[in-house]
Amino acid sequence: MRIRREASGRAGKTVTTVSGVGLPPGELKELAGELKRACGTGGACKSGVIEIQGDHRETLVEQLEQRGYTVKLAGG
Repeated sequence: MRIRREASGRAGKTVTTVSGVGLPPGELKELAGELKRACGTGGACKSGVIEIQGDHRETLVEQLEQRGYTVKLAGG
């Protein structure tokens, strides 16, 4: 599972993406909702990738590791 901060192609807005989760669509959407609540922001779940508005890499790493996932930060 990789967490990355992206801004390109998003009109200058920063989003944090979580990819490689490997859950069925229903469970992925539920996880996305829990992560959005933990970060206190909006987001989306598109094509198996969770997008969280803003730069929340540290919070997401902490939340996912608490759930037993192995997480790596990717990109800059």
